[in-house]
Amino acid sequence: MTWLCVLASGLAMVVFSSGSVLFFCPAGSPSGLPEIIGYLNGTSIQHLFNIKTFLGTFVSCVLAVASGLFCGPEGPMIHLGALLGCGLSQLQSDTLGVRLPVFTRFRNSADKRSFVTAGAGAGIASVFRAPIGGLLFTFEEVSSFWDIRLAWQTFFCCLMATFTTDLLSSSLYGFVYRGHFGFFEAEKRILFWVKNLLDLNVLAFIPTILLGVLGGLLGALFVSLNIKINKLRMQFFNSIPKLSLRKTSKLLETVLILVCTTTVTVYLPYFFPCTPVTSVRNNSEIMNQFKREIPEYRCSSSTWIGPDGIRYSNQTFNQAAALLVENGKQGITYLFKRGTHEEFGYLSLCTALAFYFILSCWTAGSAVASGLVIPVLYTGALYGRIIGLILVSIFGVQTNEYGAWIDPGLFAAIGAASFFSGVSRLTISLTVIMVEITNDVQSLLLIMLAVMVAKMVGDLFNASLYSSLLKLKCIPYLDVEPFVHHRRKWLNLELFSARDVMEPGVKVLHLKENVASLARLLASTSHGGFPVVCRPKPEHPEVFQGTIKRFELCMLLENEHIFEPEANDESFSSSHLLSYEKITVEKLPNLSRLTTLLNRYATDPQYQQLFINLEPYINRSSMSVQAHFSLQRTYIIFRTLGLRHLTVVDPQNQVVGVITRKDLMPFPLEERLRLQLAPQSPDVEYEGWRRQEICNLLHNFEQVT
Repeated sequence: MTWLCVLASGLAMVVFSSGSVLFFCPAGSPSGLPEIIGYLNGTSIQHLFNIKTFLGTFVSCVLAVASGLFCGPEGPMIHLGALLGCGLSQLQSDTLGVRLPVFTRFRNSADKRSFVTAGAGAGIASVFRAPIGGLLFTFEEVSSFWDIRLAWQTFFCCLMATFTTDLLSSSLYGFVYRGHFGFFEAEKRILFWVKNLLDLNVLAFIPTILLGVLGGLLGALFVSLNIKINKLRMQFFNSIPKLSLRKTSKLLETVLILVCTTTVTVYLPYFFPCTPVTSVRNNSEIMNQFKREIPEYRCSSSTWIGPDGIRYSNQTFNQAAALLVENGKQGITYLFKRGTHEEFGYLSLCTALAFYFILSCWTAGSAVASGLVIPVLYTGALYGRIIGLILVSIFGVQTNEYGAWIDPGLFAAIGAASFFSGVSRLTISLTVIMVEITNDVQSLLLIMLAVMVAKMVGDLFNASLYSSLLKLKCIPYLDVEPFVHHRRKWLNLELFSARDVMEPGVKVLHLKENVASLARLLASTSHGGFPVVCRPKPEHPEVFQGTIKRFELCMLLENEHIFEPEANDESFSSSHLLSYEKITVEKLPNLSRLTTLLNRYATDPQYQQLFINLEPYINRSSMSVQAHFSLQRTYIIFRTLGLRHLTVVDPQNQVVGVITRKDLMPFPLEERLRLQLAPQSPDVEYEGWRRQEICNLLHNFEQVT
């Protein structure tokens, strides 16, 4: 009966949660964090900041967490914070048809990116009540472009988000008014408050290193399994030709995950006996902590008066139920608690670890808006508690101050940090977040050591989960440093130049372009931008002037009143110039109408005699590099400035090629450089000599290093 009741309520929530992201906002599934990271790196993702995405993600996240799935709200909250940062800074919505005439100065890519970064930091700060952790998380993981101005803006945003969360939590418990407005209780504010801090011994660093190694190994295993599950999921669903059946299949998968999760959490505790918890009257918190809310798992309790006149109480609880039935937050609180050396045994901890590891890995990536932080912390706390229990079994419960560090609760917190680092490869922000959510400053050095060891061990096997998801979702992400290898050796990109990876034969435009030819160019290509050239004097060659984006050209073609017949250079009028806001768009408002216009312009003879003056609209501040410029520095310039196109010119400033984001991705970059190092025919003397010089330099560089 219990299984049916829990399953029925969970199914209702999961169906609505999965349906909201599948049929209402496809961009909201599953967490949105890789998409936010990709956007802040310079990639444009459709519907990422849509108001439908906001509503669908919010509803799906609330229902998914409440349904009992092994997930958390962290990833969706970061996405929701980024959505709020984008929406409140732009005050416009294509879905609602709203474009308010305020905050227009922020309607550019740089300011929009800054507000999205600050919003993402506010999301993580509000979830963990960790403002400094939220700031450092955006710096270390989310944002690709960082400066001191963005740092203090994100800092202020995280501060206000945490303050607002604490203020509302002080007066409201759910939707019930508590009457403590403005009173920030430490037990309510700190997520996993550790009350009893322990004095540490230098010997504690030995098991901490072991936990770091375990965190790196299990974290790498988690990433590998999750990516394989997601690949199988994508292959299976993409093989379904009909879209409606594909979405229904994804919904049924989430239902299957919930059925398995509910079955494990309800029936597994029946195989575990009740365990006594003895506490004195003045320390009844332990007894109340393990009081079960589900009648089937509530074990017996009794009280008596001892010979000393003190009332004692004895309550029994089900270990597996305490670990599996409760939500992840409450379970982590149990595991982090100090002084509970033998409350959980090996069998319950190992069983919960196995099922939580598998089910949380399966849940991540399913068609619900969900996060992974709570499951990751819980999994790490479980094996950390096991290591602590092993130490207690070897050395016993220590009561002296030198042995007080042998506490399973301490190693549960260290294990949680190590597994989180093994999965995400975070270091600085993770350490600060762990201290802020536990208030355990005493264990700072141990947490730092475990996090660092876990990251180094995990990096030996694969990339972080977020980096792997970026590759899986084919989001073109540029790392801080380019890592390219050839024949199992890393290449030094300082030995290559921009011409080695550029796309030659690029289409160029002139300051005065024919409407018909421009329409044919846009219809026959999919380039996102074009270099613009001009001839200073009739006898001079065409030199680079700037660039213009594809969307800007499309918006210009939609305004026929700016077309003018060809005459001398002074005949082009400036009275009908379009404003900056009218041509700078991130997506086309009506694609079918534009296609019709391009066909008409390309075929109608009258447009053969009409021209557009591109001079007022080109970006004259666009970057360009010479063909012999260092490839390493070209990559850094491209990524640091968040470029989409980088024009390559020769010493005479003539356009010889263009570098785009896809040219600097690891695999295309490796293929281009591999061709440069390949042996060539003897008739190309210069190129052969140049490649030989590169090979010699590489050999000398390897000998030196």
